[in-house]
Amino acid sequence: MVEDNWKLKLRYGKLQTPFKHFTAIGEGVVGELKDGFSCPQGSAFMGMKTWALSTEQSADMLRVIGSRLGFEVTGNVQVYETEPVDPPSEKPYGYSIQFTPFGESD
Repeated sequence: MVEDNWKLKLRYGKLQTPFKHFTAIGEGVVGELKDGFSCPQGSAFMGMKTWALSTEQSADMLRVIGSRLGFEVTGNVQVYETEPVDPPSEKPYGYSIQFTPFGESD
């Protein structure tokens, strides 16, 4: 069970982590998605929250995790420092993965 006050502990230094929290958004193409994810095949954005050491690591995580799930980054990846929803861990990790299709519709 995660403590309810982890955000306060993090803010005031009682919980420390070398990681920063980011939201990464990548433009690419959805193929056959795995692990119960769903999105029409074709052009889409993939969004993911990350705990990472840097914006570069967060972008790399989006590329690697996306590839494992059936998403190929073909465009830009944008990374923003954001407020966390889930607490940090001992290792970098990504969560709240979402796919949003875009492009021409019939």
